[in-house]
Amino acid sequence: MLALVVDVHVLSECVDAFRAATRENARNSMQEAGILRFDVMQQQDDPTRFMLYEVYRSADAHALHRETPHYLAWRDAVESMMAEPRTARKFAACFPADADWQ
Repeated sequence: MLALVVDVHVLSECVDAFRAATRENARNSMQEAGILRFDVMQQQDDPTRFMLYEVYRSADAHALHRETPHYLAWRDAVESMMAEPRTARKFAACFPADADWQ
C-alpha cells in the first residue's frame, strides 16, 4: 500500500477552476482498480491551499494512475493555477497487521 499527501497552493483567482478540475480527476481516479482512496481537502483558514490524500494498492498502481488520460488532463489544466509547485509526501502502511511493515 502507498499513500500520498499532496500539498497544493493555488492562485486565489483559480480556486474555483482548480476545485472543478480536481473534482473531475478524483471522480475518475476512484474508478481505477488500484486506487483505494482519493480525498481532496481545502484548508479552512486559507481557501487557496488544498491537500490531496491518495491511497494506492501499490507503487505500480500509482505509476499507472500517472499515465491515465484524466490525470494527464488534470496535470496540464492545473499547472498554470499553481501559486508554487505542489509537493508530495509518500507513506507506507504500518497498520493493519497485514501491512508489509515491521
